[in-house]
Amino acid sequence: MTSAPIFVNGCHCRVCQRETGSAFAINAMIEADRVVMLTEGEPEIFVSQVGSVPATTCARCPRCGVSLWGTHPDFGEAIRFVRGGTLDERIIPDAHFFTVTRHPLVEVPERVPSFPGLPRPDDPPL
Repeated sequence: MTSAPIFVNGCHCRVCQRETGSAFAINAMIEADRVVMLTEGEPEIFVSQVGSVPATTCARCPRCGVSLWGTHPDFGEAIRFVRGGTLDERIIPDAHFFTVTRHPLVEVPERVPSFPGLPRPDDPPL
């Protein structure tokens, strides 16, 4: 990432759980033009469709297959959600989403905003 992310979230939705193979994903939301591949090759793009949920895409490293970033239908291709586990520096979520499907072993700190799904327009701004 060539700049700081717009926002960092911990996402506990089933799609992020499946795509990362973990209990949740840490996503750094950032403009697509600020994400640079450091290795040669183009990422492999996978389209994920789960039930009636709108399709998302996942970019995987062409060398090792790790998930590098995803997209969300609400933001299109202009925004990428870089997987926090791929970064050398640790990032802390500003909020947690989809806690309704949070694994019981994962505790969200009380001081961090959390939402059962995505924040709604009547929720406090983040």
